[in-house]
Amino acid sequence: MAFDENEIRTALRASWSRDTAVQWTRDNPALGQCNVTAAVIHDLFGGRILRTKLRGIWHYYNEIEGRRIDLTDSQFTSPGALFDAPEIYQDEVSSCEDTMNGIPEREYDTLKTALVRDLGN
Repeated sequence: MAFDENEIRTALRASWSRDTAVQWTRDNPALGQCNVTAAVIHDLFGGRILRTKLRGIWHYYNEIEGRRIDLTDSQFTSPGALFDAPEIYQDEVSSCEDTMNGIPEREYDTLKTALVRDLGN
């Protein structure tokens, strides 16, 4: 499967739900999805998982083909945003294990299944 950022962003919006992150809202579907999204994208497309600290909390995203891609960046500008967008990304490399720390495996499985399905349509 080739990485097409626009196609993946569209599929993610359809795939995110309260079953992929409890913070999800209809108005801000990317809210709380950064960990699970970064892990699924890494699993499907490779690259690296990166992170940046926002007010003491890690925000996760990906590097694909040498380019930083924050697929949950809409959470910073949508209604109910908890944080402002990072002014500077720290791009600290993270492992899948650290990224998924505290995230239920069922959220990962649900997002991966939905994303693969939505990318196939």
